Amino acid sequence: MSERRILTTAGTERVLDDSVIDNLAVGLRGELLRPSDRGYEGARVVWNGMVDKRPALIARCAGTADVVDCVRFAREHDLLASVRGGGHNYAGKSVCDGGLMIDLSPLKGIYVDPARRTARAQAGLRLGEFDRETQAFGLATTLGINTDTGIAGLTLGGGYGWLNGKHGLACDNLLSVEMVTADGRVVTASAEENEDLYWGVRGAGANLGIVTSFEYRLHPVGLVLGGMLLYPIGKGREALQLFDEFSATCPDEVSTNGLLMTAPNGEPAVGIAVCYCGPLDQGEKVLKPVRTVATPLADLIAPQPYVQMQTVFDEVWPPGRRYYQKSSVVRRLAGTGDRDAHGPGSFHADRPVGHRVPAGSRRGESRRGERDGIPAPLRSFQRVRPSGDGRRRGVREDRSLGRDAWEALQPFAERAVYVNALEDAIEEGEHRVREAYGPNYERLVALKEKYDPTNFFRVNQNVKPT
Repeated sequence: MSERRILTTAGTERVLDDSVIDNLAVGLRGELLRPSDRGYEGARVVWNGMVDKRPALIARCAGTADVVDCVRFAREHDLLASVRGGGHNYAGKSVCDGGLMIDLSPLKGIYVDPARRTARAQAGLRLGEFDRETQAFGLATTLGINTDTGIAGLTLGGGYGWLNGKHGLACDNLLSVEMVTADGRVVTASAEENEDLYWGVRGAGANLGIVTSFEYRLHPVGLVLGGMLLYPIGKGREALQLFDEFSATCPDEVSTNGLLMTAPNGEPAVGIAVCYCGPLDQGEKVLKPVRTVATPLADLIAPQPYVQMQTVFDEVWPPGRRYYQKSSVVRRLAGTGDRDAHGPGSFHADRPVGHRVPAGSRRGESRRGERDGIPAPLRSFQRVRPSGDGRRRGVREDRSLGRDAWEALQPFAERAVYVNALEDAIEEGEHRVREAYGPNYERLVALKEKYDPTNFFRVNQNVKPT
């Protein structure tokens, strides 16, 4: 009888007879792939081309029952398990070397209720797929800025996007989830049911279970005014200063993103991307300040469908490149000095993800979750992300450039970070997870002890039980 070696949660190898694995495969509606099976190589590939991990088994789940069977199987044999939604994580945490990968990417169902303005979506959906269905009814919710991103990981870690200034983060618009807990139970978490779990999944959900479907609140969204302005690097200081000032004072209907990047002609440039989701007849006036620095290399701001706005950065972050990033939080760019892009494919993103709201103000839905104290605590900041893709340099050199730029910015950074940006699998430690959750960390530890006391869900930005 043949055998297969699989890693346990302790990092040791366990030998399982193929007959035991066959019993799991027979009970699944989806496929169970071994390394020799057709389709295995494609199933283990994720968005970041730098990630090259080989699970011992990949379970391509066809429904919630498959997820339950996989969790129970892994618990019974103490197997290391990872969970894949869209697979868009920089560090490739959705794939585990030598363990069981529970793959949710086949789960693509979505139902939109236009009367209630809600959507129920399965965990394998990507942003572009979700937006296409909701926009058929003129509706949308905050979900990232790259159509290839999975809704699951984005939402469970917070979820910023072009609508967050007006409508809040993805997790702020999360009404309920269906999830499989570490003991193999299927539960619903909402404001009325399992309230503590509902609190935790909105920012730390990957630590508490496997969410198989999400119910979102939707908002009317028609044409938006948005796109990108490109300025020559010689005007970089002025452009970033304008970006900083505009982002700190713009109305709730505006979200912004600033990039030090490489222009299509190969020259370094500053990009300012904006999205205005208010009345179009007022949009040109609102966005006029970002056009006042100098003559841009390109002005791509125009009225456009929201689904088109969501593709603005698709060419910047295509799948398959070798990505590396480090991330920190600063409140303002003023005083951080000059920073240069490092060549083709490298960029620094300075993104205010929820601009400042005056003290005591309840204006701006991006602050609702902050008032409610959910685990995703950061609402008003700029995220500095030195990164690159290593296409024209060695991977080691590319990492070195990113780390050097990140370290140079540390005197201006806070001891805080957006949890979905904790992507450096080699260097990020437990203290960074604590920084991501801030004052919510100890409450999350208590939740972890209640719902996952053995730390079964550990291949993530891990909150460890005591």
